[in-house]
Amino acid sequence: MSLSTALSARSSDACELCTSKEGVQSYIVPPKVGDAVEEQIAVCSTCLHQIENPDDMDINHWRCLNDSMWNPEPAVQVMVFRMLTKLNKEGWAQDLLGMIYMEDSTTEWANQGIEEEGSEVVHKDSNGHILQAGDTVVLIKDLNVKGAGFIAKRGTAVRRISLVQDNPNHIQGRINDQTIIILTQYVKKS
Repeated sequence: MSLSTALSARSSDACELCTSKEGVQSYIVPPKVGDAVEEQIAVCSTCLHQIENPDDMDINHWRCLNDSMWNPEPAVQVMVFRMLTKLNKEGWAQDLLGMIYMEDSTTEWANQGIEEEGSEVVHKDSNGHILQAGDTVVLIKDLNVKGAGFIAKRGTAVRRISLVQDNPNHIQGRINDQTIIILTQYVKKS
């Protein structure tokens, strides 16, 4: 779709994600329908191809999000957030996700698109690092283990954790020879 006059003026005929001026066109940010320029961004052919074909993604191309994440346009912020979420296995992308700021309505819009894409449940520790099954974590707070009659002390290492698949806030681990559920907000990856 070609650029409207308003979108062309807003973007200076450049991609709002990577600033390339080659093959720039309008992209409607889902789930919006594109009736308003506020629901669209200007993207180059390279960015568009990688947005629509995530298997062809060139991770280094997306380092440009370091600059575009500060764009004041909500539609651009939504796409930056979604791309960083797709790249969240990269340390630099995790760092940028931790710094991005969006209004509540923009965050809701960004998350709608991620949910629609059917993304998997992602478990993150208290510092925002992604947890995987088999990782070792350390407790950052004394935890009263209900039903077990003991307190898991701060600094306790929990090895070979398991992920609770339907809840990103819970992991399973063994402490004092008992398997317990631990909230991810009380652990840090080691």
